[in-house]
Amino acid sequence: MKPLSRANAGAPEPAPVRVVHLGLGAFFRAHQAWYTHRANAEGGAEPAGIAAFTGRRPDAARPISDQDGLYHVLVRDREGDQTELVTSLSGAYDGADTARRHATFAAPEVGSVTLTVTEAGYRRGADGGPDLDDPALADDLVRLRAGNADVATAPARLVSGLLARRAAEGGPLAVVPCDNLVDNGPTLAKVVVGLAAAVDEGFADWVEHNVSFVSTTIDRITPATTPDDRQVVATLTGFADQAPVVTEPFTEWVLAGEFPAGRPEWERGGARFVDDVKPFEQRKLWLLNGAHSLLAYAGPTRGHTTVAEAIEDPICRGWVDAWWDEAARHLPLTADDIAKYRADLVERFANPRIRHALAQIAMDGSQKLPIRILPVLTRERANGVLPEGGVRALAGWLAHLRKGSDVRDPRAAELTDLAAGSVPTAVHQVLALLDPALADDADLVTAVGATLRELEA
Repeated sequence: MKPLSRANAGAPEPAPVRVVHLGLGAFFRAHQAWYTHRANAEGGAEPAGIAAFTGRRPDAARPISDQDGLYHVLVRDREGDQTELVTSLSGAYDGADTARRHATFAAPEVGSVTLTVTEAGYRRGADGGPDLDDPALADDLVRLRAGNADVATAPARLVSGLLARRAAEGGPLAVVPCDNLVDNGPTLAKVVVGLAAAVDEGFADWVEHNVSFVSTTIDRITPATTPDDRQVVATLTGFADQAPVVTEPFTEWVLAGEFPAGRPEWERGGARFVDDVKPFEQRKLWLLNGAHSLLAYAGPTRGHTTVAEAIEDPICRGWVDAWWDEAARHLPLTADDIAKYRADLVERFANPRIRHALAQIAMDGSQKLPIRILPVLTRERANGVLPEGGVRALAGWLAHLRKGSDVRDPRAAELTDLAAGSVPTAVHQVLALLDPALADDADLVTAVGATLRELEA
């Protein structure tokens, strides 16, 4: 079995770096890096390379770096497996490598910065700005004010990179968040400008005049890679790839915003550039992500561990259909568009060869539910409807929290403590934390409590 390298694979030399990425995870490699690879492969403008920096796992860069930035995407559908060698990574680095990060940000030929740091990674406060009470972000702010750029959080690393670009007179650039946040461009802008202002008001003014924030919606199911997956890639390719990613055939990337310093021709890879991503964003967040969260929390009460198992269960499928009926009433799309998207989701969810673990989806519920479930739930309640799907999603989350041991959330300790005890008290306390208005809705509290008892039984 040959080690994977550019020489062994006959791959082209690394392309000039035009994009910086923060968050070197599997989704980024199955999505943004793949789109850049496909854009390069389709020809046109000069190929664009990506310099990617790790987030929470500094060791994630090592196997990719050892392979000259190469890795395979393993695409799985019902018919079998296909591999594709991705060549767009020109460098993979530890996010704590401040000198490398700053030099890359400062380069005038870099025109875009993309991010995949999960919803929790943006460290937002209740007002949508940076959460300066967050201990890690507060510590980073002290360092930034002192001129020390050895920071750990994603917003601080982005801000420190922008400081380096301003100092080097590297010119304007675009910042492109690729996480499931509502209005993710303006949302990230508020965090970055707020943190920049906390460092230096003059710097905040520079950011507002030199940095554009592009809104996106992204979609491609990417489960965690297993040792068996690596063996499949080795068998199909003949390479001992230490960093393959597994994904589905479906992929979508919709973007809206300005790129003042240019960008890769991502549309050659299938990306869409539109004036407004909101309809696509809502469709994806409510139908796909909302159903994922419902299954992640309620599905385990019926013994399921993956999305494919859960969606094949008629009971769980009924829960999802109820939720989709509720969400569809509030989408600014045609009935035919929604029906097709729902049918496609069923096919994607039921793909038995994509092992998408419910436990993986269940992470960070306090960050996900407010954008996946609550927008539909609050609209339904405003119309006098007690939505079955929305109620079950909240009850499932309560059941998940009450188990305690498997909760991975920025507020895990607080949430599991609030969820303990009697059902009425637990429901009221947790809903109050999620949104005080929910806890004031007596009918909703009663319904969530009744469904929670049903799930726990």
